[in-house]
Amino acid sequence: MSNLVVDFSKYSDGLVPAIVQDAVTQKVLMLGFMNQEALTATQQLEKVTFFSRSKNRLWTKGEESGHFLLLEEVLADCDKDTLLIKARPVGPTCHTGADTCFEETNEPHFLEHLEQIIAQRKATSPSESYVAKMFAKGINKIAQKVGEEAVELVIEAKDDNTDLFLNEAADLLFHYLMLLNAKDCNLQQVMQVLQSRHKK
Repeated sequence: MSNLVVDFSKYSDGLVPAIVQDAVTQKVLMLGFMNQEALTATQQLEKVTFFSRSKNRLWTKGEESGHFLLLEEVLADCDKDTLLIKARPVGPTCHTGADTCFEETNEPHFLEHLEQIIAQRKATSPSESYVAKMFAKGINKIAQKVGEEAVELVIEAKDDNTDLFLNEAADLLFHYLMLLNAKDCNLQQVMQVLQSRHKK
């Protein structure tokens, strides 16, 4: 982000439009305006900060509600006078309580939602949750379970029962997500590795 070039002089008020996009779902969340000071604050705080024309000051989104926009990436357009801010929203983005300022629903992809469920259940009692029970047994047990599910999937692949095959595939994917969590990793990081290989 340090090499980002933005032409703030393009407009008389020194403000450039800043489009905020969910870094995961790609949904457009809102539009705000930034000057150099707001952009610097966004990068330093890692929370999206605008220049509020109504308040005539810097304004960090969520400073009152707690619904911050956690910064992932900042891009400038080809004319260097518009910003694309990729962020992860904490709660709804719009002051009305809507997911976006355009009244669109912004739901995570199901696999990301499943990762969130695994993270939540990890913190519950092992007596109440299978996920918590597996995490209580440690990473070796989770890794072993992934291996077992992989073998079961291979066995079902040799038969003609599509239903059983898909169920074993689902079991493997679920335990794989648990293993990623146990290693403090996530599916998005795996996708980034695959995408980097694809570009080579």
